[in-house]
Amino acid sequence: MVKQDFLKEFVEHIDIKTFDSKPILDQFAKMAFQARNISRASLIFDQMTKDTECAVILCLAGSIFSAGLKKTVLELLDCNIADAIVSTGAIIVDQDFFEALGFRHYQGTPAADDDELMNNAIDRIYDTYIDEDELRICDDTIRKIADSIQPKPYSSREFIMLMGKYLVENNLGLESVVRKAYEKKVPIFVPAFSDSSAGFGLVHHQSVKGKSQKVSIDSVKDFLELTKIKIFSGETGLFMIGGGVPKNFAQDITVSAEILGKEVNMHKYAVQITVADERDGGLSGSTLKEAHSWGKVDQGAEQMVFSEATVALPLIASYVYHRKNWQNRKPKKFNEVLDENE
Repeated sequence: MVKQDFLKEFVEHIDIKTFDSKPILDQFAKMAFQARNISRASLIFDQMTKDTECAVILCLAGSIFSAGLKKTVLELLDCNIADAIVSTGAIIVDQDFFEALGFRHYQGTPAADDDELMNNAIDRIYDTYIDEDELRICDDTIRKIADSIQPKPYSSREFIMLMGKYLVENNLGLESVVRKAYEKKVPIFVPAFSDSSAGFGLVHHQSVKGKSQKVSIDSVKDFLELTKIKIFSGETGLFMIGGGVPKNFAQDITVSAEILGKEVNMHKYAVQITVADERDGGLSGSTLKEAHSWGKVDQGAEQMVFSEATVALPLIASYVYHRKNWQNRKPKKFNEVLDENE
C-alpha cells in the first residue's frame, strides 16, 4: 500500500450548535455513575459562564483536536466562555496550527501495521493518522517564525500570539484556535512548549544560530503571567480536559499568587474530564477534592468526570451553549492586560 491508500477519510470536527444535549443531561441527573457526574459537571460549567466576574481557564491535554474536538473549543472562544487556555504543545502546534496550515488528520485504525505506516511516513494516534511530511512543514514554519523575530526569551503565550499573527497575515486558519485566540486577545499558555512540533522548529532555529542570540521560551514567565491573571481576576474557574502539566500549572496559580504576597481565593469552580485513576497518586487522576488540601480548588462547585473526552466534552459544551447563560459575558482580553502590565 502507498501513502494515499491510508490517508482517505478526514476526521471531522463535531459542531455542538447542531444538537441540544439539555434533554439527555437533564435525564442523566436522575441516573447514577458517570451519567450523573456529567450532568452535574454541565451545571457547574454553566455556573462558571453565568458568573461574569469569574475568569474561565480552559485546560487541554490529550490528542483531542486530532480526534475532532477543535470546533468545540472554537465555539467556547466565540462565546467568550474561555478567557485563557493552558494546553499541551501537541494540541496547539501539532494539531491546531498544523490544520491551520491547510493539513488534516485522517481516520485510521489501531489494527494498522505500524511498520508499514512508518515506511510511508504516516504517524498514528490510536485510530487517526497524520502525514509526517506535512508535520515537518509545521516544524519548519515554527522555525521561520522564530527566525523572523527579535532573538530573546518569550513566554509561550507571546510566541503563540506571533503564530496567530502569522496565520492572519498569511490568510490561513479561519477555523484555528490559535488564530481565534489571537484575534480575541485570549492568552494561550503551553508550559511544555518544546514537547511538540514547536520543539523541533526551535531546536533547528537555535542550532543554526549557534552562539549568537536566539529565541527561547521562558516557562517561568508563563507561570508569572498566568498568576497575574489570577490576581487580576479574583474569581476563577477551571474546566479541564485530561490532566498533566496544564492541569497542575493552572491549579498552582493560587499558591503562586500567595507566594507573591497577594491574597487570592482558591479556584471557585472546577471540572475535570479524565480517564486516569487516582489510586497511583498520579496527577491526571488526582481528584479536585484532593486539590483542596493544597489550597488550590474550593469545595462545593467541583466535579470529576471519569469519561473519555470525545464523549463527555460535546455533551457538556452543547448543554452550556444551549442554556445561553454565556450571552452576558464580555471578552476579558487578557493578552492586552498582560502586555500593558509588562
